[in-house]
Amino acid sequence: MTQRQVFGEVFGLESIVAGVVFLVVCAVFGWALIRRRAGRRVDASGRSEHPRFEAYYVGVLGAFAVFLVAWTAWQNHREHQPADRPPVRVDVTGFQWCWTFAYPQAPERRSVTGTCRRGDLPTLVVPTGRPVQLRLTSKDVIHSLWVPELRYKMDAFPDHVNTFTLTMDREGRWMGKCAEFCGHLHYTMHFWIKAVSPEEYDRWLDSGGSQGVAA
Repeated sequence: MTQRQVFGEVFGLESIVAGVVFLVVCAVFGWALIRRRAGRRVDASGRSEHPRFEAYYVGVLGAFAVFLVAWTAWQNHREHQPADRPPVRVDVTGFQWCWTFAYPQAPERRSVTGTCRRGDLPTLVVPTGRPVQLRLTSKDVIHSLWVPELRYKMDAFPDHVNTFTLTMDREGRWMGKCAEFCGHLHYTMHFWIKAVSPEEYDRWLDSGGSQGVAA
């Protein structure tokens, strides 16, 4: 199961729950407003507590909270199941204001970087059908690697490594960007992520990135 599918299921369910709660609140508010407009006199209750109603209320909220936490944890477990083979590793470093993608498993250590200005954007090349482990860090301030169309997002902190694993199920190229304000050129901090066939990826890696895969 890919991260996009997991995100879609979790986001879809949580959206439904949020929508139901919103409609219930609107219905209660509307009912109270109609009663008020109708001129019905409602005397305030002299009771300071209503234990049964409060117990139902707390029970329903608690059940929703437990369900959402358990559901999200289960989906997260499905997303991070052990891979059948060692993942492709890419070390991602954010800096003001661009990215470096290093491939430590290559025959000779390869890296791709750019200036993120005037079209000089680095490309993160990954193979399809293989788990790819991204290890994120930062040279200076907090950055955030974000690929909106693929729903991948994770922060990059100085002196710390965040890790997540993705598997691309089709070839293509997508725009990524920094999602954390990191200075006056933050808006230029874009990159490409390109998924190619495993054979094409291996040829590109063996060539030291000199072939035109990253274009």
